[in-house]
Order: sequence, then structure tokens, then C-alpha cells
Amino acid sequence: MSAHQYDEGHTVAGWTGVAIATVGTSVLGLGVCTVSGALIAVGLAITGASALVTWALHLTGWGKPPGRRPRAEWGMRVRDTGARQGHPGCVGCRMAGRGGARTGVVGARAAATLEPVRGKSVESMEPADSMASAESMESAEAMESVG
Repeated sequence: MSAHQYDEGHTVAGWTGVAIATVGTSVLGLGVCTVSGALIAVGLAITGASALVTWALHLTGWGKPPGRRPRAEWGMRVRDTGARQGHPGCVGCRMAGRGGARTGVVGARAAATLEPVRGKSVESMEPADSMASAESMESAEAMESVG
């Protein structure tokens, strides 16, 4: 049995991003401790740059697609050949304009049809029903203005 049973995502993009973010947060922490606005700004800039560097490395194939990879691709030096086309379901690839059309929950919601609600419709309400609902709305508004 191997020491690594799971695809933990050890990639060049991941480790480079973590290293740069560590430097950025260290500078940021130093800026907070010394009450230096310049160091805080530099630390924030370095930390922000870590996200951009990680994203760029992911897009060039040094990251990994979402989900589990085949065991042969778990090594850190293995480059992702599908990065140029974009990974389905990958937010970073979608932000870069790769990966085709977005599918999933949002697409399923847009395609869903509305079903009629069973019960009384507005047209079938009697005047007494509509008056009662209007009175309850007025009392709720009055209570909100008092509270």
C-alpha cells in the first residue's frame, strides 16, 4: 500500500501559490505588528498576487482539474494536458473564458417549468376573503411602525 491513497492536489500551482501567500501574510503580519501602512499594503499586494500566480499556473497546465485525477497523474511534475480546453465545472477556467458553456444547477433551474399552485386563485377569492387579507396587511404594517 502506498503512503498516498488520495489525490490531495499537490501541484506546482498549488505549492507556488501557498509559498507566495505565506510570504504575503508574513509581510502583512509584520505590518500589523509594526503599525506600518506600507508593509500592510505590500503584504496585501503579495497575497493578492499569489492568487493570480496560482490561477495563471493552473491555466498553463501546472494545476489540476476539479475532482479526482487518475493515479498516474498524481505526481507533482505531471502537467495537465486538458488545461488548454478548460475543465468542466472549474471556476478558474470559466473566469478565463475556457471550458465551454456553464451547465449544472443554474442551467437546470432555467430549464425548469413552473407548475400551477393548487388552491385558490386570486380571481376565485370572494370579496370577504380579500377584505380580510387587506385588514391583516394593514394591522401588520401598523405593528411594524409602532415597534
